[in-house]
Order: sequence, then C-alpha cells, then structure tokens
Amino acid sequence: MKIERFEDIVAWKKAGGLSYNVYEEFKSSCDYGFKDQIQRASVSIMNNIAEGFERRSNKEFKNFLFIAKGSSGEVRSMLYLALKLKYISGDSFNKLYDSSVEISKLISGLIKTL
Repeated sequence: MKIERFEDIVAWKKAGGLSYNVYEEFKSSCDYGFKDQIQRASVSIMNNIAEGFERRSNKEFKNFLFIAKGSSGEVRSMLYLALKLKYISGDSFNKLYDSSVEISKLISGLIKTL
C-alpha cells in the first residue's frame, strides 16, 4: 500500500493516541515543568513523522523518523521518573510505556523500508 498522506501512517495515528493519553494522564499534575516536557516529547513523535513525510524526500523523512524515535525514548524515560515520583500508577505506566515501545517499533520498520 502506497502512503499518500501522513495521516495514513499507522505510527502517526498511534503517536496521536499516545499524545492524547499523556495529556489526559498528566492534565492535573502540578509539576508544570515535568508535565510540559512529557507532553511536548509525546507530541514531538507525531509531529516529526508528519513533518518528515511532508518533506517528500526519503532521506529527510528518515532523519525526522530518527528524531521521532528519540522522542519516544524520551517519553519512556520520563515515564520511569513519573512512576518513581508516584505521579502515575503502575497500570498507567505500563499502558503508556507499551504504547511508546510499539510506536518505536513501527518507526523502526518505516526507517528500514526507506
């Protein structure tokens, strides 16, 4: 299947879901610096997929996918801290963590196809 729009990319769709879940999970957090950073990192995943795709160059798209993959790692790193600080439950951690890992694997697959 040829991808015509970034909206057709499964990793982008799932990254949007992750961003929504991160926003929901941390919306009432009073640690504004932490909340801002994890929200921005989650949004960075989907935005870098979209921006890279719109460049219409496999080389540039690949670059942006690597950045998106890095942001996915940043989200996971922050989730560990959130768990340790008791900002989130173990169940929430697992749900968000697993979603981030899945997205990272999808991005890796995209990189390999380019």
